[in-house]
Amino acid sequence: MTNEKEMKPSSGYTMLTFLALFIIMGIGGIVLFKSPIFIIAFVLAIFMAPGFFFVYPNGSRVMTLFGEYKGTVKEHGFYWVNPFFVRKRISLRARNFDSERLKVNDKLGNPINISVILVWRVKDTYKAAFEVDIYENFVRVQTDAAVRKLANMYAYDNFDDNESEITLRSGMEEVNENLEREVGERLHIAGIEVLEARIGYLAYAQEIASAMLRRQQATAIVAARMKIVEGAVWMVEEAINQLSKRNIVQLDEDKKAAMVSNLLTVLCADKDATPVINTGTLNH
Repeated sequence: MTNEKEMKPSSGYTMLTFLALFIIMGIGGIVLFKSPIFIIAFVLAIFMAPGFFFVYPNGSRVMTLFGEYKGTVKEHGFYWVNPFFVRKRISLRARNFDSERLKVNDKLGNPINISVILVWRVKDTYKAAFEVDIYENFVRVQTDAAVRKLANMYAYDNFDDNESEITLRSGMEEVNENLEREVGERLHIAGIEVLEARIGYLAYAQEIASAMLRRQQATAIVAARMKIVEGAVWMVEEAINQLSKRNIVQLDEDKKAAMVSNLLTVLCADKDATPVINTGTLNH
């Protein structure tokens, strides 16, 4: 037997009736007939008592007899089985696992801190009970191993790898799909079904976090400056074209260069420009 086998034991209510009858027979026989043979009824009742058990919704009991797997009871209710059966309880409910923050290296070798949130449940009780030692620990260890492998497949971001379209930061959907598939393959041996797996925490390791933050800030500043310059050049070009089109003022090349310089200085400066009123001519 290498697969789960569902079994349907005897109803606990029916066997409870027999238990009550044995007790009544034992008491009645001893009182009325004064015969010790009715003690056998008490012995049968004592033998039957340990065989009763409950199965709660989304619960199960794995049955073994002298080391041999007999089946799994999954349907909730009140049951009775052979008292010699060993009954192992395994929950079928969905469970959350929030892993510890692991320090791993990404594809480019940068140290990062990462953790995952895993939603899982037992699908095959035979594998969970007999294929691995403690399946809860198996889930934890294999999830950590899958996270380490996943982190080595992607860069944290594409600052150092401009050709990379998928990173741990930007490609969350695909990264989570790969993580779920990787964890599912590892936990299949334990009869575990992965319902969801996603990155719960992601950041650079502390020793490089400040340097990476400065790099991100510098990148953002450069991008903002490029946008400002692009807009400023368009505004200067539009201003010169409008002045020439409306014949407001005639500008030679030197005056255009001075105007461009002044406008770019005003538009691209970090601080507001201080106006200067010229009461003379443009040449003085």
